[in-house]
Amino acid sequence: MFRKTKKNQQLNLFSSNSTLLRGNALNVFEDAKEWHNQFRTHFLENIEEEPFRPLFCGDNGAPNASICVMIGMMVLKEAHGMSDALLHDTCLYNIRFRSALGMHNFDEPIPALSTYYLFRKRIVEWEKENGVNLLERVFSQVTQKQFVEFRINGNKIRMDSKLLGSNIAWYSRYELIHETLRLAYKEVENNFSKHLSKANQSLLNEVLSESGEKASYRYNKSEIESRLSQLGAIIFTLISHSKGKPESAIEILRKVFYQQYEVIDDKVLPLPKEKIEATSIQSPHDPDCHYRKKDDKSCKGYSINVTETCNPENDVNLVTSVIVEPASFADCDFLIPAVKATQEIVGDVIETLNDDGAYHKPLNETFCDKNKIDHVISAIQGKPARYVYSFNANNELVATDMQTGKVYICRKVKTHKIDAVPKWVFVDDDGERRYVTQKMIDTS
Repeated sequence: MFRKTKKNQQLNLFSSNSTLLRGNALNVFEDAKEWHNQFRTHFLENIEEEPFRPLFCGDNGAPNASICVMIGMMVLKEAHGMSDALLHDTCLYNIRFRSALGMHNFDEPIPALSTYYLFRKRIVEWEKENGVNLLERVFSQVTQKQFVEFRINGNKIRMDSKLLGSNIAWYSRYELIHETLRLAYKEVENNFSKHLSKANQSLLNEVLSESGEKASYRYNKSEIESRLSQLGAIIFTLISHSKGKPESAIEILRKVFYQQYEVIDDKVLPLPKEKIEATSIQSPHDPDCHYRKKDDKSCKGYSINVTETCNPENDVNLVTSVIVEPASFADCDFLIPAVKATQEIVGDVIETLNDDGAYHKPLNETFCDKNKIDHVISAIQGKPARYVYSFNANNELVATDMQTGKVYICRKVKTHKIDAVPKWVFVDDDGERRYVTQKMIDTS
């Protein structure tokens, strides 16, 4: 049954935190600038619990544990890089952690780990069913309150992205197929073997008896390629006779099969490596993560886009949006949803956006122009252009040759088509006509 956390609970005369300390230790503990007091005052006490009401029965059952405390525990765990077991022990005995969670009396119980796990599970299930991330809503609502509290000016913002590797093993192609088959077979009915030949049944038993890593070490390249084809035939038979829920191991195996194989005239063949997309499943244990290579570094995981205020007049700046997508997600596709999410929080009119060249594309420039946002881009992607374009005092477009320093006057191309894209042209020293588009001018 849903119950809100009581605010400003009465201190116990014998077990309050302040009665356990003396002298300088007490002064430091009660200092408003200490991290536990800052965390409790500016984050925990600003959490609205009402959005979590649908996760609990409305009129039956025992009251829920404090939602504020459980959310606070999640944040402290990530902030300090703790395991769940260490977090639980620390919240039991560490007076600073207890104070950060609003537990002013040392005899107040903390939620059991089972309760903590169940709460996280319900949040995930709610998002899958309703498309609403309750934790994301909490952070947005808390940030809105902090904007008012700290008097933040949100007219200038900046954003950047970072790749985050998933906590999964780096599987080779064979290991991925091997391990996915092992997991999926646990959901298969016992009589499935009647659909396989004796040779395939024997191979399947081998696969089930050892990990893909061990198998890949025991076989040479040609043997691995042969087993890939054999496993493809087994998997095709399995998925043809089995069905599961959308996120079941069987359905993950089905996706892996069609990402790694092709069926031609009822014959299963492994796809050439160059045809396997970066969006393909990298691990059956984390089917949402993708592959990406960025700055000569490979990553199997996710791309995180973070937006924050950056007005130099602010005493502090706040993170306004965090968006997580698979690693293959393009940086430029983050811009519009991140700005919209930020606008809902800051309330102010966003005047300036700073980011790098990965965020540049025509749709984003149109969006910024429409919303009167000065889009300041650094580190444009691609090779440096030979010509730089600008307008002179007479409002004429000029092209400057970065190799010779020579300046050319550009003439606008005349056209009779009403919907024609505007172009300019100039003739270089070699007599070659060079055409200039609006996109080239904007990039310059």
